[in-house]
Amino acid sequence: MKIVIIGAGIAGCTVYLELKKHLPKPSGPEADHEITIYETYSTDLDVTPEQRQKNESTHSSTLVVGGGLGIAVNGLNVIRRLDEDLLKDIVRGGYVIAASYLKNKNGSILVPMKNTGPNASKDTDPAEKMKTVVTSRHSLWKALRSRVPDENIVNKRISEVIARPDGKNLVRFEDASSEVEADLVIGADGVRGTAKRALFPDSKEDPYPPHYEGLVGVGGFIPSADVKGLVEKGSISFVHGGNGFFGYFFSESAPSAEHRDSPYHVSEPGDSLAWWSTYQITERPDPKTLDMADVTRQLRERHANWKDPVIQKILQSLHVDSMYPTWTSPPLPTWERDGVVLVGDAAHALPPTSGQGSSQALEDAEAFALLLAHHLRKSAAPEGMTLLDHKKAITAAAKQYTALRQPRVTAILKHAQQMQEKKRDMGVVQEYLMYGFLKIMGLFPSLVTNEFAKVVDYNIADQVAQIIASEG
Repeated sequence: MKIVIIGAGIAGCTVYLELKKHLPKPSGPEADHEITIYETYSTDLDVTPEQRQKNESTHSSTLVVGGGLGIAVNGLNVIRRLDEDLLKDIVRGGYVIAASYLKNKNGSILVPMKNTGPNASKDTDPAEKMKTVVTSRHSLWKALRSRVPDENIVNKRISEVIARPDGKNLVRFEDASSEVEADLVIGADGVRGTAKRALFPDSKEDPYPPHYEGLVGVGGFIPSADVKGLVEKGSISFVHGGNGFFGYFFSESAPSAEHRDSPYHVSEPGDSLAWWSTYQITERPDPKTLDMADVTRQLRERHANWKDPVIQKILQSLHVDSMYPTWTSPPLPTWERDGVVLVGDAAHALPPTSGQGSSQALEDAEAFALLLAHHLRKSAAPEGMTLLDHKKAITAAAKQYTALRQPRVTAILKHAQQMQEKKRDMGVVQEYLMYGFLKIMGLFPSLVTNEFAKVVDYNIADQVAQIIASEG
C-alpha cells in the first residue's frame, strides 16, 4: 500500500512512526508499505530553530518564542506505547511538572492542582505517578523527526489533493512535477493545510477557514537564577488579571539531575525559566510588520501593576522577538473522505488554553494507525490485497477513527474556549468576580480534578480495543 503524509511536523512524524510500528506486513509481493512524507520546509535537524524562524515561521517545528507546550499524561502514554526511548528523549528535552497553580495578578494562589494521571491513585508511590512534561515545540518535534529516515521525507509544496472513491487518490505539487498516486493520504499539514480541501471538493474556497480568537501570545526565557526562591520546582503558574494572562515554568532539568529523563520524577531545574503572556487584540496583527520594541513597551505597561514577584522579575529583563495570534479550527463535519484522512491541527486546531494540542495530535496518530492495522488484517488475503481491498480497509478505519475522535476533541475545544475568556480584557468588577469564582473552585478541589481527570485519565489504545472487540 502506498501512503502519503502531508506535513512533517509533530502530527506528521508521529503518524509515520505509528504506522511503521503497527501496520501488518503486506501478504502479497510487496516487501512493505511505502510511506512518504511531503513537507514544504526543510526538516534538517542540524538547522537551528532560530535560523528556520527567519523565513519559515509557519512550520510547526520552528516556533521558538511562544513555542512552549505541555504534554499531558494521556499524550505521554501514547509516546510510551510507541517507544520508551522516545519518551525518555522527550522528557530529557523538557521539564516535569507535578503541580499547577492558578493565581491572581498579585501572586496569591487561587486554585492548586496536581498534574498526575490515571495511575495516580492515593495508594501509589509519588515516584510511580506519571506527570505532565513541558517542553519547546521544537524539542518535541526534533525527538520525533530524528526517528524518521531522511529518505522518507521529500521537500515539496502540495498544491492539491484529490480524493477519488474508485481509484487511488492524487497529490499534486506547486512545482508542476509529476503527480503522485496514493492509496491513503494523511493530512497533517496544520490549520491552513491543503489536504482538508479534498474533503469538500464542491467548495471553491475553504468552507471551514481557521478562526482568529482575538488573542495573541508572546513569550521568552530568563535565567532561572533571577527567580531563585520564588518558583517552586516542578510547578507551572497561570496568573490571571483583568487585562490579560501570564504564565511561567522552568523549561529544563539540571543536566546533573539523576532522573531528568523520567516522567515520574521532578528534577532540580536547569538554567532557564520560560514565560508567556496572552492578551486581547481584536484585530489580528501581522507578525511580519509588528514593531517588536513597541510590543515590548506595551507588555511592560500592561503588567506594570501586577504584583506577582516573578512577573516583575521577568519584566525587568523583558525581550520580545515574536507574536503569535491564537487560531482555532471550526468543528469539521468530517475528518475523512475516500482515503484522505486528517490528523492533528489539520483536523482540530485547539487553543493553547486546552493544554491538549500536542496530546490530541498524538492520540489521533495512534488511534488511526491501530484501526487501520486492524482492518488491513481483517481484509488480508493470502495472495495479496487489491486496490478495492485497500480502499475498503482505509474507509472503514477512517470512519471509526472520526467517530471516536470528534466528540472528545470537540468537548476539549468547548471547555478551552470557555477558559480562554478569562484572558480577555474585563472591568474591575468582572475581574474580582473571576477571582472569587476561582477561589471557590480552589476550596472544592474535586471540581477541578474531576474535570482534569476526564481529559488525562484516558487511554486511546483501550478505546480502540473496545471498538475492535465490539465487532465480535
